[in-house]
Amino acid sequence: MLDPEVAVLLDSLSKSQAPALYDLPPDEAKETYRRARLALATPDRANVTKRDLLAEGPFGPIPLRLYTPVSRVGETLPALVFYHGGGFTVGDLDTHDGVCQHLCDKAGIAVVAVQYRVAPEFKFPAPIDDSYAALIWISQNAGALGIDASQLAIGGDSAGGCLSAVLSLMARDRGGPELRLQMLIYPTTDLAHTLESHTRLGTGYMLSTALLYYFRNLYLSSPAEIEDWRASPLRAPDHRNLPPAWILTAGYDPLSDEGEAYAERLQASGVRVTTVRFPGQIHGFITMGKILPQALDALDQAAAVLVTTFGLH
Repeated sequence: MLDPEVAVLLDSLSKSQAPALYDLPPDEAKETYRRARLALATPDRANVTKRDLLAEGPFGPIPLRLYTPVSRVGETLPALVFYHGGGFTVGDLDTHDGVCQHLCDKAGIAVVAVQYRVAPEFKFPAPIDDSYAALIWISQNAGALGIDASQLAIGGDSAGGCLSAVLSLMARDRGGPELRLQMLIYPTTDLAHTLESHTRLGTGYMLSTALLYYFRNLYLSSPAEIEDWRASPLRAPDHRNLPPAWILTAGYDPLSDEGEAYAERLQASGVRVTTVRFPGQIHGFITMGKILPQALDALDQAAAVLVTTFGLH
């Protein structure tokens, strides 16, 4: 059954008569998404420090935000490199600030959030280029950041989960950096969006198939790019020898079949995979900790996985 808090949220949204993101120009969609996420985010955590940085990238500086537990400042820590969701179009460091603070606090590790360029100003593969360049820069500058370069994980939600899957493949094929985990939170893995859950859950649950197509059309320059595994990592020719994966899906998410299909593909390729399903939840719920208690439960589980991955405690 749909989580009761989610049902209240969806009912409130339907009564608000607010325009759907896909009916807005991209600039307005970005601002609307940002306001909504900030309104639903958890407050700042006093025991986490934040520092904004710039990574050097081939197409210009890439904004980062480094999170460190206050009690561990000055130590060399394992790190999660985090990529925010938002259809490669909306979202930024602030929309996922609460998520990163929670993971930093609960896991006792460093978290580095990456602000990659987004569509429609910067189309495929610009977000991927920035995301990989940032990962390389973080690895190469780990010492100055208080990070153990041998203890890196990568993760993100939705489009950020897609980027994390793609970067895991790129890191394998390009000789690094070595990754201990890929954390894929309700990822999109095939931009064709033709699986059964897209039809069954395509309207009424916040993320709609119409919105998926809106984002896809802003991100890609042509439908042919759907076939490129960097856009659709489920279509990669080889999924062997990738880092272990932790994949979270939500029961009322049109992308749920994409996440589960990717888990099955990784498992069939010999990759160690742990799957977690929140059956009553919708896409995007981890950013709504202010009103959805299960968002905090999911992030607690993710933090516990990071603790185990890095052999902490």
